Amino acid sequence: MKKAISFTLLFVGLVVMTYAQVGKKFPSMTCSKLNGKGEVVLPIPGTEKYTLVGLAFSKKSEEALKTWYKPIYDKFIAKSTNKLMADAPYDVAMYFVPMFTGLNAAAAGSASKQMEEGVSPEMKDHILIFKGKMNDYKDILGLDKKDEPYFFVIDSTGKIVYATSGAYVASKMGGIEDIVDEF
Repeated sequence: MKKAISFTLLFVGLVVMTYAQVGKKFPSMTCSKLNGKGEVVLPIPGTEKYTLVGLAFSKKSEEALKTWYKPIYDKFIAKSTNKLMADAPYDVAMYFVPMFTGLNAAAAGSASKQMEEGVSPEMKDHILIFKGKMNDYKDILGLDKKDEPYFFVIDSTGKIVYATSGAYVASKMGGIEDIVDEF
């Protein structure tokens, strides 16, 4: 019985940690476009659609964040931009954001160039670069694990309506789809 209670408390603790951000406002984050030509402020002010944001702040978390690129793009962007596809119901904004903070901020420029060269053309508009202070986001967004990416669905008011972390898993995508399908 003691093991069952411990497991239940651990499970509940993990769920609370993962979803503690849900219901909070996503903090304003000014990012540079991957090509360096312009900025994007997240969440996007005045949008009437959901914004999907993936954040990574270490090399290991960035690699895990990349596991989301194709599934998210294929599900939410490719279908919505291809008017010939009958099942193109999604109108979302999607951004993947490597975060360069502290001493790593100095490497943002050269890392951006490498990313731009290694990323497919259709993904370039969906990758932003953040250079700034981590403390402004760590506590608010619950960015506790440096080596994991974090993924958020933000509604039109800037409120986080879904949050998860880690590499892509179909069940996490299902959670995102459930939220976006409600729109």
